Amino acid sequence: MKISKEPISNIVLLGYMGSGKTTVGQELALQMSWRHLDLDDYIESKKKMTISQIIESKGILFFRKLEQTCLIELLEGAEQTVISLGGGTPCYYDNMKLIIEAPHTRSIYLRANVPFLTYRLFPEKAHRPLIAATTSEENLAEFIGKHLLERSVFYNQADFTIDVQGKSPELLVREITGLG
Repeated sequence: MKISKEPISNIVLLGYMGSGKTTVGQELALQMSWRHLDLDDYIESKKKMTISQIIESKGILFFRKLEQTCLIELLEGAEQTVISLGGGTPCYYDNMKLIIEAPHTRSIYLRANVPFLTYRLFPEKAHRPLIAATTSEENLAEFIGKHLLERSVFYNQADFTIDVQGKSPELLVREITGLG
């Protein structure tokens, strides 16, 4: 992998929900013979509850603090690991700073535009607590656009940015492994 001259031991994928962080992360880890960890799955396994159940029973602030604790655990304990974050993870507390400053870690923003995200997320909105109550594609597009505007300041701090529209996970993996 040619991401930098400094040896790396972790790659962190970030971006909005529906941008393909988990799918690309799994494929990238497979191609590199590394381990893949999804932060949401890690949290659910640790708490033996779904993210929705954690938020419903403990509240969003509890979840965001737990998310940061788990992020720190992964950044400190992982080696040769591709870590897929939740869409909001980089945007809370000093999580993006933690990612940037983690030794031997590179971050990659999987950037997707509003129409692409709306197309991907609307059919599965019932499974995504943040957008479950959205009633139309237009409302969802407006919600995503607002969120992307707010979150872009964090996402754009990643070491690299790759646009995902119209690309297969395999092509995205080739682009990531070709970064210099």
